[in-house]
Amino acid sequence: MEVSKRVGSMQFSPIRRFNTFAFEAEAEGKKVYRLNIGQPDVETPECFMEAIRGFDKKVIAYAESGGVTELVDAIIDYNKQYDMHFERNNILITNGGSEALTMIFTALLNPGEEAVIAEPFYTNYNTFCNQVNGKLVPITTKAEDGYAWADRELIEASITENTKAICCISPGNPTGRVLTLDEMKLIGEIAKEHDLWIISDEVYREFAYDGREVTSFGMLEDIADRVVIVDSVSKRFSACGARVGCVMSKNEELMSGILKLAQGRLCCPTLEQVGAAALYRLDKSYYDEAKAEYEGRRNAAYEELSQIPGIVCQKPGGAFYLTCKLPVEDAEDFLMFLLKEFDDNGETVMFAPAAGFYATPGLGKNEMRIAYVLNQESMRRGAELIKLGIEAYKAAGNK
Repeated sequence: MEVSKRVGSMQFSPIRRFNTFAFEAEAEGKKVYRLNIGQPDVETPECFMEAIRGFDKKVIAYAESGGVTELVDAIIDYNKQYDMHFERNNILITNGGSEALTMIFTALLNPGEEAVIAEPFYTNYNTFCNQVNGKLVPITTKAEDGYAWADRELIEASITENTKAICCISPGNPTGRVLTLDEMKLIGEIAKEHDLWIISDEVYREFAYDGREVTSFGMLEDIADRVVIVDSVSKRFSACGARVGCVMSKNEELMSGILKLAQGRLCCPTLEQVGAAALYRLDKSYYDEAKAEYEGRRNAAYEELSQIPGIVCQKPGGAFYLTCKLPVEDAEDFLMFLLKEFDDNGETVMFAPAAGFYATPGLGKNEMRIAYVLNQESMRRGAELIKLGIEAYKAAGNK
């Protein structure tokens, strides 16, 4: 018996697949600073659990396939603060942003059709696209340029007769790149000229630093018919385990198609949707405080990493990730050294090797992604351990 070629061609997550070695290091008594995964240590706002505890129904029944009205309305009101106006039929609740993306690719791509995306990109896009026999075509970016990609020549060089969509992650995972509104307008112009969809992943929307304004493709009414936005409570509200996300689009045909998929999987969890509705109604001060906290963590990590000789690292503009080029030949080998052979006063660190965030073979081999999801002191220590680890790695004869 054989498994499908589709699943056989998929990769394991570069974010999660080294967890076994971290557990082994911890079993040996080491403290491991886990900078590999976007799981913040910021507390989930209490209103989430308060809303669930206030649920007074006697039966936890199926929710509507498109989501409970209370949550949909809360998302509508949340978007109004950015002068974006959606109706109930423009929003469909999903099991996290991951299901939203899977549904979007299923609804948009026929087998063999393509979506262009700047690399490095969130690795699970490969899985989401492969599930429908689609293909991701990379727009290659460089650490030296801060992973910039909103350039007409770069984008159009990746468009073929099979291209169906442009994928945009802003603020970006894994690079922290933030698209300006003018860059979004440029991408919108290209999409109109080539008759393409725009898949806009905006789960880190508020986390834009150094005075950058919040931007969204939903602000561009002239391309509303070709824009589909992915959102989630995971990162914005530090509620990763709630698994509540949504699809937003004013294209009625697309939303009707996605609703068919939603009905096929029945519904999202009722109680988590109740809690998520309370999150979306938090005061604007919550976003300001959360942004300031992550910006401080970014600064701490960046300042420490910048002290590493030979590193290529630009300060990311948003999200809570930093991708950089290390002064080693093989970041994965270096990570294994950190987890198996290295410690400083009983402590070590882990990150995500960046090769798994690229579609082009051979790229990213000497790059890493860290998630600055720990407090500032821990971020400084984690970055210091990377520096000390590189020194020990090279002293052991590695390149």
